[in-house]
Amino acid sequence: MCATAVGACSRAPTPLLAPTPAQLASPGPDSFVVRVVTSRGPFEIKVHRDWAPRGADRLHYLAAAHYYDGVRFFRVVDNFVAQFGLHGDTAVSRDWRARRIDDDTVRRSNVRGTISYAAGGPNTRTTQLFISYKDNSRLDTLGFAVVAQVVSGMGVVDSLYKGYGEAAPRGKGPAQGRIAAEGNAYLAREFPLLDHIITARITQEWRHR
Repeated sequence: MCATAVGACSRAPTPLLAPTPAQLASPGPDSFVVRVVTSRGPFEIKVHRDWAPRGADRLHYLAAAHYYDGVRFFRVVDNFVAQFGLHGDTAVSRDWRARRIDDDTVRRSNVRGTISYAAGGPNTRTTQLFISYKDNSRLDTLGFAVVAQVVSGMGVVDSLYKGYGEAAPRGKGPAQGRIAAEGNAYLAREFPLLDHIITARITQEWRHR
């Protein structure tokens, strides 16, 4: 089932639906830049492998496979975080749900402009990321390892639509279970003001090994 409302969605690329263990285990570059073009404009992030190696390798694979194209910023909470990473194609979302990676050691603090994986407990990171709007260093002790930082365009991140906020009952935002089950069709129908990623492309890499 393909349920995306951003551009055409015919067949998901093989790297997204059938990654091999060797592909997933391949180490990424020491650092790399991803240019993220959104419905509000572009911003760039720089990923540092020495900050969170497992997270960086996963993010490199996903960005190289164009995983984030079309995904919504489904949880944008003012003065807290902008969260994204649930795929709009339910087949892709289902495939990645169980592809968890072990936790990284927290080496950088979750301050404004940093990016970490969302998680539901120890060793549960998959594809979801959040960008901190403020100093969220209290998350450091909870094991959220920073993997990247916004290096340009933080104003774009600040401008993402925040009107829905958290999911019910704390806010009017979408339910993650519904996103997983119905994809972007659900978000486009019931949360039409959400901003989305148009493309996320690796533009620079540095390898010193």
